[in-house]
Amino acid sequence: MPRINLLPWREQERKVRRREFMVAAGGAVFAAAIFVLCGKLVYSGWTDSQNEKNTLLKKEIVKLDAQIADIQDLENRKQRLVARMEIIEKLQRKRPEIVHLFDEIVKTVPEGIYLTEIKQTGNKLEIHGVAQSSTRVSTFMRNIDASVWMDNPVLQVVESAKDSSNSGSNFTLTSDVVGVDLEHGGETTVKKVAAK
Repeated sequence: MPRINLLPWREQERKVRRREFMVAAGGAVFAAAIFVLCGKLVYSGWTDSQNEKNTLLKKEIVKLDAQIADIQDLENRKQRLVARMEIIEKLQRKRPEIVHLFDEIVKTVPEGIYLTEIKQTGNKLEIHGVAQSSTRVSTFMRNIDASVWMDNPVLQVVESAKDSSNSGSNFTLTSDVVGVDLEHGGETTVKKVAAK
């Protein structure tokens, strides 16, 4: 007589397959977790390495900024020193001019005038003084006009002296300084020929 298997073999086979599937799924999840963990560790290592490089770069940038600030400070000092040297050289070149100018002022002042103040601003002279008469001021202006060191006298103010002991007039006039060309090694080249 043939044997008939009445046991639910399909149900057992399903259980076996389900168990195999669960084991395979568990293995896949475990493998995925391992893969993600390894990726995270590698990425974290890269991030830490890049952060260390960034920190090193920031430190180097701070050092370079300090060096740049020092260089700029040195450049500023150099420019100030060069400006001072130029001023000193200019003053050295003008030394003979001042001597000649004072000598020329002495020659141009006629009798009856005395000077109270002389101020030079660039190539302009401002002369304050007291004159016994306006004729003497005119003579002074003609002398300035004939000078090789001064030119263009312009009378600014003439007023009677407020001091009763002084019977003269206070005056202020301006004049241009035109005597020498000091830009070419201090050579004294007369720019104006004296009128005869």
